[in-house]
Amino acid sequence: MFDKRLKLRHLQCFLEVARLGKIVLAADVLAVSQPALSKTIQDLETLLDVKLFKRNKRGMELSRYGEIFHRRASSSISELQQGLDHLRRARQEGDPFLSIGVLPTVAAQLMPDAVNRFKQSGHNTNLHLFAGPNTVLLERLRLGELDLVVGRMADPSIMHGLSFQHVYSEYVSVVVRPQHPLLPAITATASGDRQGVSNISLQGIEKYVVLIPTRESIIRPTVDRLLMTHGINELPQTIETVADAFGRNYVQQTDAVWIISNGVIAIDVAQGKLEEIPLDVKETLGPVGLTTRADKVMSADLELFMDSVKQVAGDLAKSQS
Repeated sequence: MFDKRLKLRHLQCFLEVARLGKIVLAADVLAVSQPALSKTIQDLETLLDVKLFKRNKRGMELSRYGEIFHRRASSSISELQQGLDHLRRARQEGDPFLSIGVLPTVAAQLMPDAVNRFKQSGHNTNLHLFAGPNTVLLERLRLGELDLVVGRMADPSIMHGLSFQHVYSEYVSVVVRPQHPLLPAITATASGDRQGVSNISLQGIEKYVVLIPTRESIIRPTVDRLLMTHGINELPQTIETVADAFGRNYVQQTDAVWIISNGVIAIDVAQGKLEEIPLDVKETLGPVGLTTRADKVMSADLELFMDSVKQVAGDLAKSQS
């Protein structure tokens, strides 16, 4: 999970000290006092719980941990600068655009059709779509860097200052590759519809590698409850991931079991690339919708895009009923 105590100034100070090797030189470039810069570096090391620099007579050298952090911090600042430059150019050119945060649950099934509907309605507005962890996307939404986040509703504890519009509900699915060893025993007792599968159990998945969402993901508590409902308190072999491309390909190539939001894999199941274990998962239903800043005055383009999402969601609901 992204630590909110980590600030941009931490990264700027760290990178400048790493580049110049001396506090005095970096402080001059950053136009801050040496004590203030030293404290910022110390605060960062305390926050990360590692020593980033080795102090010696020559100045400051990166430690092994510092070198690892430097690669990530440098690329993050570079990406941020590119994003700022892109926004600046767009504004100078007078290009209207919307910045949309997209969670995995809607990226594969809902968003392509919603974007297509919006574009076909004749709008010239450019769309910038950003994927990422929910906490990061919501923080960017609060800062005004995003206009909208589309996906499952977050925990109420992190929704302060935000407004959520429920569009539809979605359950969690358990999927495997076709001809998976688990399927014969399951299909022998399943009736084929969700109302007749209350007797189906997940017992036996402990023999396989199980892909589950990371602890920071919205649906992880739901997945944990589902496992506990089936008497599974511990899985010997797990891979925690929210990387859909990895999950999709790994499960198709192995005997792994994947527990994930239905929207992520619905198309794969429909195309026969994955098979869904027919469980009673009504308890995993959760709201999916549109999150905006509560104080935001919506532009006409944003309202029209949100309408496109709602219309496509309505069509999906009808096709699945």
